[in-house]
Amino acid sequence: MKLRGHYEYYGITGNSEALRRFAWEVVAVWRKWLDRRLQNAKMTWERMNRLLKRYPLPQPRITHPAPARS
Repeated sequence: MKLRGHYEYYGITGNSEALRRFAWEVVAVWRKWLDRRLQNAKMTWERMNRLLKRYPLPQPRITHPAPARS
């Protein structure tokens, strides 16, 4: 999955805030495009959160911790 690859590549120590922001932006863009595709209903944040509970996206995580200093 694209998100998992992004998290593995950019998941270095000190980059957790950027990963969280990226994850939020992905959800916001997904919601925007779903809202455009729905003809009679709107994709509210409440509906989007229900969708995310049913189909969760991978959570951002640090995959490359910084080496311990000696």
